[in-house]
Amino acid sequence: MANRWQSGLPTFSFEFFPPKDAEGEARLWSAIEGLESIAPDFISVTYGAGGSTRDRTIRIASEISAHTTIPTVAHLTCVGSTRDELIEILGKYREAGIDNILALRGDPVGGPRAPWETTPGGFDHADQLVSLAAEIGGFTIGVAAFPDGHPASGGDLDTDIEVLLEKERRGATFATTQFFFDADKWEQLVEKLAAKGSTLPIIPGVLPVTNVKQLNRMSELSGVPIPHHITEAFAAVEENPEDVRKLGVEIATELSQKLLDAGAPGIHFYTMNTSTATREIFEGIKGTSK
Repeated sequence: MANRWQSGLPTFSFEFFPPKDAEGEARLWSAIEGLESIAPDFISVTYGAGGSTRDRTIRIASEISAHTTIPTVAHLTCVGSTRDELIEILGKYREAGIDNILALRGDPVGGPRAPWETTPGGFDHADQLVSLAAEIGGFTIGVAAFPDGHPASGGDLDTDIEVLLEKERRGATFATTQFFFDADKWEQLVEKLAAKGSTLPIIPGVLPVTNVKQLNRMSELSGVPIPHHITEAFAAVEENPEDVRKLGVEIATELSQKLLDAGAPGIHFYTMNTSTATREIFEGIKGTSK
């Protein structure tokens, strides 16, 4: 997967989270089937907060790899795992034919803004995880980037840049970003990295908003600011779920097109385990993008 961005064509990828029950799992597979005809460049599968879905992540990622032709990127975090346990998880991914991972520090059990708690015998930073995966070998290693700043850096973009550069030095070959709403923030991040000699593709993450309360909760947890004009637009339609969905598709389509026009190497969609809105956005931009 490391060579996917060398062709110059944008990639389109989709992120899912492990469902909590059989009903959620059925929705997940329905969403994946709904997107499979698009021929995604990859699907990624997340960990829950605090590493809470680790075993389900391993199982779901393995099943996607086994039952579809879509390349799978499995998340791996430092939360709650020792170095030996992380080696074991990487071994399970390899056994399942998964050779792409997204190496993350991960959110503490209490959420992104909670104090970090070190796991004895484990890691405190994602760059250590990148080094471990590179040492074991055989993996394409992705990492996270934050156009609006990492919650732990206090808005210091220069610190975020240095962290990304260190991950690249240790073996990371691509990054996907936290969701955001201002294309200029992505451009600023990419320009600062390039000025430091980085060649790391930074794939912007786009969230199709279909639920206002969910958006506000995610913004509160992650620290991602919602621009005032977007807040006002959703406030005007939040009593009508279909109007919310249509507005969310419109905003995400416009953002995706701006990013592609600005030279983004692809778009990574946060699907929230549904395919309808994401597919509409893809159809809205693919005519000029893929």
